[in-house]
Amino acid sequence: MLSIFKKELGVYFGSIGAYVVAIAFVLICSLFLWFFDNNFNVFNIGRASLNSFFVLAPWILMFLIPALTMRSIAEEEQNGTLVWLFSQPLSIRSIVLGKYAAILVLVIFSLLPTLVYIYTLYHISLPLGNLDTGTILSGYIGLLFLSLVFTSIGLFASSLVKNQVLAFVVGVFCCFFCFFGLENLASYNLMGNFDYVLQKIGFYQHYMSFTKGIVDTRDLGYFLFVTTLFLLLSVQLIKRKK
Repeated sequence: MLSIFKKELGVYFGSIGAYVVAIAFVLICSLFLWFFDNNFNVFNIGRASLNSFFVLAPWILMFLIPALTMRSIAEEEQNGTLVWLFSQPLSIRSIVLGKYAAILVLVIFSLLPTLVYIYTLYHISLPLGNLDTGTILSGYIGLLFLSLVFTSIGLFASSLVKNQVLAFVVGVFCCFFCFFGLENLASYNLMGNFDYVLQKIGFYQHYMSFTKGIVDTRDLGYFLFVTTLFLLLSVQLIKRKK
């Protein structure tokens, strides 16, 4: 696992790829939060809060993370290097976890610059430093756990298909469906009590709890369970390729 992890990190950080991803994420978030006239703009909200960032970020990560994961397995299979990996003294689980950990580091690297938003809000709030730090901390925890599960879904999509572009499309669709699709289906109230089950299966309700300052171990366990499930599915798909 460690050798794959180092190799993948070297690929990302050895080129401008990692920095472009981080800059793109921060730039898009910053434009919506501080410059564009929209419902996410901090100045339009009129209070020193990062809630709009925690609402906006999942939609950007929904596209960003599949773009990072799409090459993980699909490119290896296209180039024929997946067969070479199989010939190495590495287990399938090590290959999956190594690639997963490297992408997750890149996602966290992209999130780190957004901490400057806290510093900015601290200095523009009235009175000075009037921030709900508990809600901000829980929001970042929620983003981290949502990134865990989005990355596992992206890796699953890359393991499912051979084409990178198709892996990206499948990854975006799965992330969207699990995050907002199930929640939207439940909102139509067409299936009675099953609507509540759909809400609990989807990511939206679990994630939104974090944005309200609630860190519930049941939500943490849920994200860890779904992450593990998709990683296990990825392992099984790659075993079939072998």
